[in-house]
Amino acid sequence: MLTGELRNKIDRLWETFWTGGITNPLDVVEQMTYLMFIHDLDETDTLRAKESAMLGLPHKSLFASEVEIGDRRVAGEQLKWSRFHDFPAGQMYQVVQELVFPFIKNLHTDKDSAYAKYMGDAIFKIPTPLMLEKIVTAMDEIYAQADALHDTDVRGDIYEYLLSKIATAGVNGQFRTPRHIIQMMVDLVAPTPDDVICDPACGTAGFLVAAGEYLKEHHKEEIFFDRQKKDHYMNHMFHGFDMDRTMLRIGAMNMMTHGIDNPFIEYRDSLSDQNPDRDKYTLILANPPFKGSLDADIVSTDLLKICKTKKTELLFLALFLRMLKVGGRGAVIVPDGVLFGSSKAHKDIRRELVENNRLEAVISMPSGVFKPYAGVSTAVLVFTKTGHGGTDQVWFYDMKADGFSLDDKRTPVKENDIPDIVARFHDRTPEKDRPRTAQSFLVPKQEIADNGYDLSINKYKQVEYTPVEYPPTSEILADLRKLEEEIARGLEELEGML
Repeated sequence: MLTGELRNKIDRLWETFWTGGITNPLDVVEQMTYLMFIHDLDETDTLRAKESAMLGLPHKSLFASEVEIGDRRVAGEQLKWSRFHDFPAGQMYQVVQELVFPFIKNLHTDKDSAYAKYMGDAIFKIPTPLMLEKIVTAMDEIYAQADALHDTDVRGDIYEYLLSKIATAGVNGQFRTPRHIIQMMVDLVAPTPDDVICDPACGTAGFLVAAGEYLKEHHKEEIFFDRQKKDHYMNHMFHGFDMDRTMLRIGAMNMMTHGIDNPFIEYRDSLSDQNPDRDKYTLILANPPFKGSLDADIVSTDLLKICKTKKTELLFLALFLRMLKVGGRGAVIVPDGVLFGSSKAHKDIRRELVENNRLEAVISMPSGVFKPYAGVSTAVLVFTKTGHGGTDQVWFYDMKADGFSLDDKRTPVKENDIPDIVARFHDRTPEKDRPRTAQSFLVPKQEIADNGYDLSINKYKQVEYTPVEYPPTSEILADLRKLEEEIARGLEELEGML
């Protein structure tokens, strides 16, 4: 999470855009994203050069000795942020507008790649050299302060904070998933180098980036020293769909900056017939839209066979099951209503998960997790597609704390159940002996079926009531009389003062 000082710096940067005439919040986010990408491109290139030198591997810099831009050839060095940020305002503006921006638009050689698709129509909108100089200086300050914090993912935090400022954020269920929740879900499913990963409602590609980082951390040698697996990682592993082109553009740049050359990120209405994917992915990580309804006429008929509804949260669950290969895993966020809703569609999708596949875990999260965007209560479902059942017992966990306060401020706190959730999920054998009064426990499939496939934890959790002993009524009345006498004496003293 951002510190108060960093928030203030970003607020002032936002004000610079606003006073400079860029008043559409989406335009601000886009222009910020481009500049952040240009900054990170320089840093990433330098980092890769150092890593290659340490490993004794060849490295070709993006900023080669000469770069061709249109019909001009220019020294690649002057396109680096670390170089042009020291230029006078007029020269800096000219370099960014005429050279750097065309350079990043045509950076990816594959014209069919996600990056090329969504950068193709990008426009540089900063109107004056002075405004660009102010923005570049402010961003240098932000990065310098963030670097001092060492463990902060600056870009992710800034995206999150900037998106919270967009008036339309939250409309149509577009909530930003907190990155520590994304990380928890990735840790639960533990991606492997052979996975084909998809987020059918990817937004800024937070889940895909986190999965990529997990693989780098846990399977680095396997991915980077096996040519076939490296090609899979760079070009075939990551798939994301969304209906917001701005989000897709940000997502494509986010993935590329994190070292994934060619993710398959495209504009697609995942719930409609334009999504042909069936039995294709081995892992789905998602926080799909769960606000509002759809026109049933545009929804794929395959999904309506599983659950006839207009509710997006139910249709997306049906979609995940269709898109996964047999043996594929899913970790997805759903609103609490999915767990206990009494409509036929609600029961049908829960029955599908429990009876025809293997539902492994229901992790109930507190309502403050999505603040300040929304106060909705949610849960994480973890399941495996089998097509033939396999649910014996379902693991329930009642998350009470996620490391941040559950109010709008979301300040860091000591209480955090996430490490415990991940550890217990990966070793559920001891959970068999835990009582229903505990924070986590196992529930047999038959009991869930007998309860109409209700998956809300409160249906199965037992509450221990501690008897409270009150003093006798005569004693309480005597105390009240004594208080009354004291009040009367006080009133007499006040009257005597008048």
